[in-house]
Amino acid sequence: MAQDDATQKSNIVHMPYADASRSVRHVFVRGYETVAQIGVWEHEKDTRQRIRLSVDLSVLEDGEHHDDQLVKVVCYNEIVIGIQKILAEGHINLVETLAERIAQMTLEDPRVVTSRVKVEKLEAVEGAQSVGVEIERRQHA
Repeated sequence: MAQDDATQKSNIVHMPYADASRSVRHVFVRGYETVAQIGVWEHEKDTRQRIRLSVDLSVLEDGEHHDDQLVKVVCYNEIVIGIQKILAEGHINLVETLAERIAQMTLEDPRVVTSRVKVEKLEAVEGAQSVGVEIERRQHA
């Protein structure tokens, strides 16, 4: 008999996105809609599909105030530019692969501690608002 998911203990510890006691700032891009060459099915190979992306980052503050200087913060516009570069590289089979590449790109900044990425295909399943995947990755010490 399978156990109910609610009764199983998880070994996953989620870091709060914004946490004053740990000097963590929350930087996010939510609901970014674009098109992508994505999918494993034959009819998805030579077309673009509408997708929606959301990225949530836990970012360590370095103790210094940002002094209203863009260079001292993780810029959400740079996240979007990074996503566009990934999508420009060509066809991706899986939404999981796209999510992993985005998370990896965000974690290249050593200030980013945790990256949560959600990828939704908006037209893949008739009757569904969206289908997709959400992952969370952490900076390796």
